[in-house]
Amino acid sequence: MQTLFIVLIAGTLFMSAMPSGRAQDIDSMPPVVVRTFPEAGSTNVAPGNAEIQVVFSKEMTENSWSSVSVWKDSTPVITGKPAYNADHKTWTMKVKLEPGKAYGYWLNTQRFINFKDIQGHSAVPYLLVFKAKDD
Repeated sequence: MQTLFIVLIAGTLFMSAMPSGRAQDIDSMPPVVVRTFPEAGSTNVAPGNAEIQVVFSKEMTENSWSSVSVWKDSTPVITGKPAYNADHKTWTMKVKLEPGKAYGYWLNTQRFINFKDIQGHSAVPYLLVFKAKDD
């Protein structure tokens, strides 16, 4: 009888830790990148002065982001302060791109998690890589 009781308690604890099968509320989920400019994987981005834009699925926290270089010198010269647009979903950073050079950013990582929605959920990490075309 005691063994049956222990099995029932263990089963109850296990089942309570499992998802309930209910649909998740979108507001409780982390934001994700839905679009970038340049598009990830692009190889023909115009060199010179440009804007990197990242559009998230949710409104984001002002003055909070983590753009991390992927390899040594994988980021262009920044020519303006990064900021969110009026929609609070689009993050823009002005840069200068060199002809023929590849660039790469992690937008959040496991360690750097400052792209956050207004509820404080960190965005799912996203790898943005692209290349400026030759002159």
